[in-house]
Amino acid sequence: MIELPDLSGRVALVTGASRGIGYAVSVGLARAGAHVIAVARTVGALEELDDAIKAEGGQATLVPFDLADMDAIDRLGGAIFDRWKKLDILFANAGVLGPLTPLSHIKPKQWDEVVTTNLTANWRLIRTLDPLLRASDAGRAVFMTTGATYAPRPYWGAYSITKIALEQMALTYAMEAVNVPLKINLVNPGATRTAMRAQAMPGEDPETLKSPADIVPQIMPLFAPELEHHGLIYDVPRDTWLSRPEPVEAN
Repeated sequence: MIELPDLSGRVALVTGASRGIGYAVSVGLARAGAHVIAVARTVGALEELDDAIKAEGGQATLVPFDLADMDAIDRLGGAIFDRWKKLDILFANAGVLGPLTPLSHIKPKQWDEVVTTNLTANWRLIRTLDPLLRASDAGRAVFMTTGATYAPRPYWGAYSITKIALEQMALTYAMEAVNVPLKINLVNPGATRTAMRAQAMPGEDPETLKSPADIVPQIMPLFAPELEHHGLIYDVPRDTWLSRPEPVEAN
């Protein structure tokens, strides 16, 4: 049994918090003592999350908006500063699968949606939240990635390309924060019983997969104030930390 970190008094922001891994991690953060700022599009689902967090004796601030609204992301940073002056934890979990189709068949609107949600929104979060994370004595930023980045896969282009780009962005961000207490990493949850997994693998028996709650104990240590890992990818299925190989030279 992995011991959950003590996050008492910490403020944690979770995107895509209303279901799946975001929901389960939000409850885990609340159980560990953090105040959860829960971001998602669906008000009703956020209210269900709020009930679950209250059942754990925790507290949440619900922020319903679409991450495609870049101005709302900027306003979120200002609101966090006004209330808390800092942010201790960012779990950038929200993402979309997009169409599983040849690259040449993807409609421009579909491409833009995947790029906006999986990549651009996370850059805007970094842009507005970085000062708040640096104001924490142990800021932690964790971005959600996927095993689909390990090798090219036909028909998965929109998803895997944006996730590869997200990895590069998060790892670059980590390199720019080596001299401050802020720790920045990514997590690959592996095959998990989520709505996105069901969309990607419609013929798969979901009962053969771990539930989001099953992997929460492995993800939670990434938010711990005592964490030393930085600029790495935590692979949940293999329970190991990975790094991208460094090129001999840039070209």
